[in-house]
Amino acid sequence: MNKREFIKKSAALSSFVLLPSGIWSCTEKKEKTTRLRTAHIGVGNMGAADLEAISSHAKVDVTALCDVDADNLAAAKALHPKAKTYTDYRVMLKEMADDIDAVVVSTPDHTHAPASMMAMEMDKPVYCQKPLTHYVSEARAMKKMAADKGLVTQMGIQVHSFYDYKLATLLIQSGIIGKVHTVRAWSPKNWGYDGPEPTGSDPIPKTLDWNLWLGTSAERPYKEGFYHPGNWRKLIDYGCGTLGDMGVHIFDTPYNALELDVPMTIKNECREPTGFGFPENNIVTYEFPQTKHTAETLKWVWYDGPGAPQDHEDLRLPGAVPKAEATEDSAEKSMEDKMSLETKVADDSVLPEQGAMFIGEKGRLLLPHFMQLPKKIVDGEYVDISEEIKAVEKANKMGEPIRNYDTEGPKHYHQFVDACLGTDTTTAPFSYASRLTETILLGVIAGRFPNQVLHWDSENAKFAEEEANKYLEGDYRNF
Repeated sequence: MNKREFIKKSAALSSFVLLPSGIWSCTEKKEKTTRLRTAHIGVGNMGAADLEAISSHAKVDVTALCDVDADNLAAAKALHPKAKTYTDYRVMLKEMADDIDAVVVSTPDHTHAPASMMAMEMDKPVYCQKPLTHYVSEARAMKKMAADKGLVTQMGIQVHSFYDYKLATLLIQSGIIGKVHTVRAWSPKNWGYDGPEPTGSDPIPKTLDWNLWLGTSAERPYKEGFYHPGNWRKLIDYGCGTLGDMGVHIFDTPYNALELDVPMTIKNECREPTGFGFPENNIVTYEFPQTKHTAETLKWVWYDGPGAPQDHEDLRLPGAVPKAEATEDSAEKSMEDKMSLETKVADDSVLPEQGAMFIGEKGRLLLPHFMQLPKKIVDGEYVDISEEIKAVEKANKMGEPIRNYDTEGPKHYHQFVDACLGTDTTTAPFSYASRLTETILLGVIAGRFPNQVLHWDSENAKFAEEEANKYLEGDYRNF
């Protein structure tokens, strides 16, 4: 069953439901209601964190919980004993249509779109974890449905609402380094798998509904340690690799600051595809069309996997030790050399483990990931930008910086709740999240064609390279 058939079937399932009058408070009309009744699809791992953050809002009533893992469901139920519980989100949405106002989707990536589309078809606002979808076609479909129905939506990129990322966005847009011509971003995390596809099968845990976990993806025997609960991100059928996991967070600020759309070309330098796991190391190069904040074109290079990023002069920091020297066997270094290296590390001469570098006509801006101030570099030296920061903070009424995840983390979620209640607007709605996700997914697809430049026709949503177009969507299994 393809995506269109699934959506049609989901629509038929929900078409007879009479929507409660309160639901209209959750459209962009912003009519006010007093409380928000939420349903949560996926309540383990990140889903548990999403549940905690959403439910910490004083005006939220957690009404329904759904998970294919009985242990996850029991843990969530213990925290919210009044909520009804389900293992199949389709059943939950059908039975609870009159009793819920918004839906939170925190499943593995391959279920994001099927669950979200069904909820939106029933006129439910949706908070969906990143990346928004598993396929490019799904991202466009979700964007269209959210717009057509005027629904409040939000993608789960919490750092989008953090102080330092807002600050970096405003600094770039103020022209602090002029027009930007290159962005380099990186994460050494490894959500790839270069090994062979497993053979055979293992007993399915009694607490897991394997059929519902697979959902719309192809039938596959259960193998312990490969799929549930965590390693699905490494595998093509279920996740989007490191690029889809950390890339969404780290791309977000440069993408937002530069007001980018989708790229014109994409190339991924990686190993040959296996058809099962994502490459453990990727260097993805995008070319974007010009915006008012960029040069005539923008080059964007993403590095991920062990050892990322590759050494490059764009990433060299003031007082930096060359990478080759810094990784020499420490036994060969004298105590004086070791002390010197430690001092340089303390002096911000070593790249943060994850982050992004803007390169512009008037210098570079380093944005560590996360909760650190951006730093400007000109002619190989750090430049004091405290006055520029004060000016941006004052002009935008930013207040004092807060770098506490426990207090800052829920803000993105609460923004969604408040938007549903008619008192705020979301900053990562599907209109934005779909474009960011499409950009990410084009890089993932490029991993199937190593070292080949792919040309993207955004208007017609297809590649010039016909062989790549089959990866823009996938068949949905009946389950």
